[in-house]
Amino acid sequence: MNADLLASESLRLLGDDPAGWVPPTDGADHDVAVVGAGQSGLTIAYALRRAGITRVTVLDAADDEQHVGSWAAKARMLRLRTDKNLVGPELGNPALGFRAWLEARDGAQAWTAIDRAATADWIAYLRWFRRQVRVPVRHGVRVLSIEPDSSGRLRLRLDGVDTVEVARKVILANGVEGTGGPRIPAEVAGLSSAVFAHTGHHVDFAALHGRTVAVLGSAASAFDAAATALEAGAAEVHLFSRRADLAIVRPGGKPPALALFDTFHLLPAAERWRRRFAFTASTPLDSVLRATAHPNFRIHLAAPWQRTAETGGQVEVTAADGTHTYDFVIAGTGYQHDPATRPELAGIASKIALWRDVYEPPAESRSEYLGAFPYLGPGYQLTARDPDDGWLSQIHVFNAGASQSFGLPVGDVPSLRSGVTRLVDAVTRDFVLADPPRPTPPAPPSRDEYAHAVWTPHAEPVATGEAA
Repeated sequence: MNADLLASESLRLLGDDPAGWVPPTDGADHDVAVVGAGQSGLTIAYALRRAGITRVTVLDAADDEQHVGSWAAKARMLRLRTDKNLVGPELGNPALGFRAWLEARDGAQAWTAIDRAATADWIAYLRWFRRQVRVPVRHGVRVLSIEPDSSGRLRLRLDGVDTVEVARKVILANGVEGTGGPRIPAEVAGLSSAVFAHTGHHVDFAALHGRTVAVLGSAASAFDAAATALEAGAAEVHLFSRRADLAIVRPGGKPPALALFDTFHLLPAAERWRRRFAFTASTPLDSVLRATAHPNFRIHLAAPWQRTAETGGQVEVTAADGTHTYDFVIAGTGYQHDPATRPELAGIASKIALWRDVYEPPAESRSEYLGAFPYLGPGYQLTARDPDDGWLSQIHVFNAGASQSFGLPVGDVPSLRSGVTRLVDAVTRDFVLADPPRPTPPAPPSRDEYAHAVWTPHAEPVATGEAA
């Protein structure tokens, strides 16, 4: 059976979507606005519909409906970094899963032959998944600001449709940029776009043909950018790591039990901070080998950058191992998640509780980076610095900004299995408590259908005299 028929049959057997049960609210255009139509946004919208929450709008800034999140635009790895066996957007329906799609297209041997999905295949699968679950997406719509109205609902000012819409809840499912944006170290912050880009930016790799390139950082995105530049014909690529050795994930290692991630948010704040502070970003072996296969690639170990200077269209880099000159610099330095740096949250950022507002770590584990993450409740909801701003709990963060509170990159494949269910359960609970479902009043009493079957005792004559 082909993938479309298999998915269609599984959805038929699942039954019709439940009827919407959340009562309409005066002044609200939507019960839920989902921001982002990547793998998380699509999965969340589908799960909400299956929970009977139907007044949902999905907003995506990308004009092209062929884009599913940032995979096609910014994912430069050849294969996903997660194991093929992890549950993804299918949420328990195997007919909607990557394996069913791949085997229907290429045969069972295609699944056996891989340990991780090819990125191109994952993009194709997500496009197919979107068609199967039929989640409408409004493309070319960017949220410019979110603010409360007088009733605690959320006003969204939208670019692309030039209007304001009101939602009772907002779910931020906008990927790796989450509640912040690219993390730009001070050493490169003064460089112009003519000689500098972050891996989260669009990079014209074709323009790097024949040029010398420096990559700052040694995690997976840095190696993937270095390899992409080399494959585009860069003359030389030098990657700089502050570490004395690389942290490489080699095949055969045993991944952590998923239960550790499922329960991370239940740990005390001190323990969550300790684990996140000790976390070290690593790189899959195949990403390292992809870059080191090129003879014009060099790795600088124990070489943090001290400063850069842009002169004559080039960048002079002063690092711990000396001074070097390059034509272009790429920062593979990850993302920060301070809501004040996110345009749609900037106007309310001062009201959002951050980790630094809630927890004071020991001196030896202080971190401005970790402290700027939003401090989330168990349903991925924002929390407020002031109890009077309780409306903030109507904004749920299902993106990388939730990582400090939930312990893994929220929005990545491993987070979907239990995370989407937990999120939708929280949204459902909130709507039930706010508007308890009203049962349909019973019809007026009538015995038309069963009057003939009602038993009634008949009066019997009372026996008199002595017993025989």
